[in-house]
Amino acid sequence: MDAPPEQEECLPFVTIAGYLEAMQLAAPRVVEADLEKGFLLLTDLGSEQYLKRLQRRPALAESMYHDATDALLSMQKKGVAFQGLLPPYDEALLRFELSLFRDWLCGTHMEFLFSAADETHWQTCCDLLVANAILQPKVFVHRDYHSRNLMVLKQDNPGILDFQDAVEGPLTYDLVSLLKDCYVNWPANKVREWALNFYARLGEETRTLIDEKRFLRHFELMGVHRHLKAAGIFCRLRHRDGKAAYLADVPRTLEYILEIGPRYPELRFLTRLIDQQILPGWDADA
Repeated sequence: MDAPPEQEECLPFVTIAGYLEAMQLAAPRVVEADLEKGFLLLTDLGSEQYLKRLQRRPALAESMYHDATDALLSMQKKGVAFQGLLPPYDEALLRFELSLFRDWLCGTHMEFLFSAADETHWQTCCDLLVANAILQPKVFVHRDYHSRNLMVLKQDNPGILDFQDAVEGPLTYDLVSLLKDCYVNWPANKVREWALNFYARLGEETRTLIDEKRFLRHFELMGVHRHLKAAGIFCRLRHRDGKAAYLADVPRTLEYILEIGPRYPELRFLTRLIDQQILPGWDADA
């Protein structure tokens, strides 16, 4: 791994890799590290992403997601020992992430000018989503747990990558990243089934605090947060970094919000914005 210090700090990666190794999860082990020069020697997790295997053999989705949710449950249960050492997924970070959609997708990419009323409605949506995240039990959060960061392994599947931004945060964040993936999607009834299977395997104390109905609400609204953030990042990649390919993933990402919109009248402004103004004219080549 070559990560020039002026562009990326290696220490968080090395630190979190140590936590995951202690949890006996399949993540790259750091064999040698030169943090001053940004060089790491890591164990190899192969070359096949979950995404590639799922695209090639979708019939394997059931077993692959079983393995991935198993690993996630282990990360949350064993991660209790380390989560207090992680940065907090606090209100400031949550609101910054939502601003990525407002600033980069609506502002820079679509060149929308929000009226005063629009701004009020947007802030109301943000307040709802931030409160939903903060109210959840806090766990070890990978923060980018999806099909491009999971590797197919013959044993101890999956291999876990890109964990350096881990935080202590909401229970459902990694689950929604996995099941409502920006790069591959599954029928809503299957996603619900997988989510409820995950809920059923949580500790009794957690299930006492949060019943199934509240868990699903946390999960769905956490998804809205995640997908707004991701869509904003995809536009930032295009305009700041010159990486246009991610624009093709924006419609799939925002469709997740439209899917649950009818159940949440509080999101009416957002769903109308996406359905009537953003998606109809979306150009992945822009």
